[in-house]
Amino acid sequence: MAPGGTALKAEPHSDIRTRTMRPVDLVHLANQCLGDEALELEVLRLFDTTLRDYYGRLKVAGSFDDLTLVLHSIKGAAGGVGAWAIADLAKAMEHEIRNGCPLTPERIDDLGLVVEDVRNFIGRMVANEAV
Repeated sequence: MAPGGTALKAEPHSDIRTRTMRPVDLVHLANQCLGDEALELEVLRLFDTTLRDYYGRLKVAGSFDDLTLVLHSIKGAAGGVGAWAIADLAKAMEHEIRNGCPLTPERIDDLGLVVEDVRNFIGRMVANEAV
């Protein structure tokens, strides 16, 4: 109970996470890397390579298994570094194809725009430019 004998009203639980305005949640990344800035940059470099490779694989994937594997990999890697827009979109796409919706070239291009935004952000971070 709160002071004065009144019960506090609990806020309703929400599954929507508060998202950063940057393409990569730098606080999440710092937590993942235990505050080691050199490690953060190395993780970003590796993630950039992973994004490039897996997005390329997604564009040529032909089977259901290939599509779901690539989307799942992108989702996991993006979640690990805090690239929430990519993680959320890959998750939605994975869910859609698992429910029988075809993965259209336009939908892949949507993900490509977000991937490009994150890769540009990483390029600036690695080059020590102000973000």
